[in-house]
Amino acid sequence: MKRFFILLIAGLCLSLWFTGCNTNSVSSGGADIVVASKNFTEQDILGELLAQQIEASTKLKVDRRPQLGGSFICHKAIVAGEIDAYIEYTGTALTAILEQKVISDPTKVYNLVKQSYDKQFNLEVTKPLGFENTFAMIIRGEDAKKYNIKTLSEAAKYTPSWRAGFGYEFGEREDGFPGLSKAYNLKFGESPKVMDLGLIYRALTQKLVDMVAGNSTDGQIARLGLVVLKDDKKYFPPYEAAPIVRKETLKKYPQLQKPLSQLAGILTADEMQQLNYQVEGELRDIKEVVSEFRQSKGL
Repeated sequence: MKRFFILLIAGLCLSLWFTGCNTNSVSSGGADIVVASKNFTEQDILGELLAQQIEASTKLKVDRRPQLGGSFICHKAIVAGEIDAYIEYTGTALTAILEQKVISDPTKVYNLVKQSYDKQFNLEVTKPLGFENTFAMIIRGEDAKKYNIKTLSEAAKYTPSWRAGFGYEFGEREDGFPGLSKAYNLKFGESPKVMDLGLIYRALTQKLVDMVAGNSTDGQIARLGLVVLKDDKKYFPPYEAAPIVRKETLKKYPQLQKPLSQLAGILTADEMQQLNYQVEGELRDIKEVVSEFRQSKGL
């Protein structure tokens, strides 16, 4: 029932978004391809990377749709043919979209997602970009040192007196807090605060909350002296970043195979974290950051 309401809300948001933009097809505005991204910085970077590579390797024009929404909204958009491509994480596809149980083997997860997306949605899951971005439970460095905490199991002893802050999606997804709390018996002094992903680290450093759910490749983690707690029970599945593309689009524009293959394995987790930091920490322009990265890779 909860998933029904999440999908209903996602559908309404998607309808309102496209109505507001007067979008009637994926080729609106004179563009050939519509590339979207989810609603956080890393996704905007990856969406821009895909868009730039398409434009550099083909004569196709790309319409960028940054900050489209969360996983459910992006998935509904691509299935509906409102967008042509976006970057998804295999663990998210496995548990949130396909509603499968957690699998720890990255290859098995990728193959299952690829086959299921092909059969159920007529979508192509292309080769991963080369890094994983898993959910990360994060606390202040001073607290990690004070309580000698390195793992989630160790943190569970202290969470009854802590406050937590999560993005909406993490709080609702089964592979997010609902399942994590059961696996580690995590209990907080009050219900976790739901907040924008862009505010979670500020809330943590200002001591408005004591634990947040972020992303392992976030550029601000090291800069702010924060600590990622080890998932010692291996609760989270692998989250390899991979482009998702409509098969109809690939059939119409077979030249897309070239830029997609060029991006396979192009990024390490450290490189992704650095790109995130350049945008969030140094406040640099995403297009400029992506362009420099592509040049450094000979793209």
